This record gives sequence, C-alpha cells and structure tokens, in this order.
Amino acid sequence: MLQFAVYLNKNLRSRSSFPMLVDVQSELLKDLETRVVIPLVKRAAFTSFPLGLVMPMVEVEGEAYMLMTPQLAGVSLADLGPHTGTVAADCRAISTAMDILLRGF
Repeated sequence: MLQFAVYLNKNLRSRSSFPMLVDVQSELLKDLETRVVIPLVKRAAFTSFPLGLVMPMVEVEGEAYMLMTPQLAGVSLADLGPHTGTVAADCRAISTAMDILLRGF
C-alpha cells in the first residue's frame, strides 16, 4: 500500500459524491487491514482561510479534484482494490491539510 495512492471509490452509495479516495496512512502501518483515506470531489476550490488549506486542490489524470479532508475515514483494504494513480506530488499540501484539521496548525 502506497501513501498518497488514489483509488476508485467502490462504495455505490458514496461514489457519485466522492468518485476517488486518497490513502493518507503511513506505510509503516502497512500490516493493518484498514487504511485511512480522504475522499476527492470535483468542485471549485475553497480559497478562504482556513478552508483553502484544509481542502486543497490536487490533480489526478489531468483533472482537478478537491481533497475533502474533513471527511477523513477508515476503510477496509478489501474495499479499496488496485490503486489508479498517485497524488504524492501534493504530499506537502495534504500533510498540511491534515495538520490543520487535527491540530489547528
């Protein structure tokens, strides 16, 4: 499992709202049967502080998506399937978003 890998959302109830999920869990915890993910949505970016930092834009296969950090969730490995890409180039923005969500800075 790769940190910052992108997966298609296999959950039929949430796929229309959140078409993809980003794995944000450290690779040190690869032996767990679950992964912590953040959903992606196709939407306009929030630019006001602090939402612009908590929900940054990332690019997947040439398309812009917004990271829905407040929707952070745990999912079973069986519910992820194979990854379809990566947003590792945005690791700093993603880490900042999680820090602000969890610690306020």
